[in-house]
Amino acid sequence: MTFKPQPLTPYLSARHYFGSEQRRHRERAGLSLVQLAGVVNSSKSTLARIETADLMPPPDIPARLDAAFGTDKHFHGLYELAKKEIHPDQYRRYMDFEAKAEVIEVYEPQVVPGLLQTREYAYELLRCQEDLNAEQVEQLVNARMSRRDWPADAAPLRWAILDEAVLRRPVGTPEGMLKQLVSLLEHVDTPNCKVQVLPFSAGPHALMGGTLNLLTLPDDTTVAYEESISTGYLHEDRETVLKRRRQYEVLRANALSLAESAELIRKAMEDYKPCDTPPS
Repeated sequence: MTFKPQPLTPYLSARHYFGSEQRRHRERAGLSLVQLAGVVNSSKSTLARIETADLMPPPDIPARLDAAFGTDKHFHGLYELAKKEIHPDQYRRYMDFEAKAEVIEVYEPQVVPGLLQTREYAYELLRCQEDLNAEQVEQLVNARMSRRDWPADAAPLRWAILDEAVLRRPVGTPEGMLKQLVSLLEHVDTPNCKVQVLPFSAGPHALMGGTLNLLTLPDDTTVAYEESISTGYLHEDRETVLKRRRQYEVLRANALSLAESAELIRKAMEDYKPCDTPPS
């Protein structure tokens, strides 16, 4: 059977164009992926994923491609564009990665992570969005709940670091908030889930500006997704992912232990329990 390379879509984004240019110059030079991998000190699988835009080129690849093909700074320029580009399909791409991930590590400064939210908590958060009607809120809640459904033998390891503010900020009714904290407590230390709380006493840190998700995939690569109130960005380049990894590990080291986190959640639960009615 004759091998047919996957068709490319070069004009979807700068990353797609980078991949198509790599293939065009590789084929013009008469090189296979294996041969090019030897020239640029990479691997066939990495170069194949770059060509199909499934992988953001590692930061050292553009210069090596320019040197291999004698293209001055052609690939360097494409790489710089790809780094700055905000892809409209980034979140969808993140969700694809999440579905494949073997380890999901999350930092949340304000709310319970989506994968650990109860239905009532998710509903209260989403109905705050002014541009969503009741039907859309219900659809999004259902979608969020479906993300928690993994087969028991295929569930990824989830590790969440939550700022103490997550426990202290009421979302919805006291009853609903108590139910959410009970659910969170049940997930603090299970075979597939760990939850740590970063106390207020830990002070300022590098990730205070938004959320961070680190996804470890079956091939041991890691991608990072960070989100603020108005933007989200998916990082696949090794340099940025390593930087976010270091920042996350600092938070893990400064967070409470699993046992201490469970105790703080129990204390926070007291704020949402009904008060005893004093005797008349």
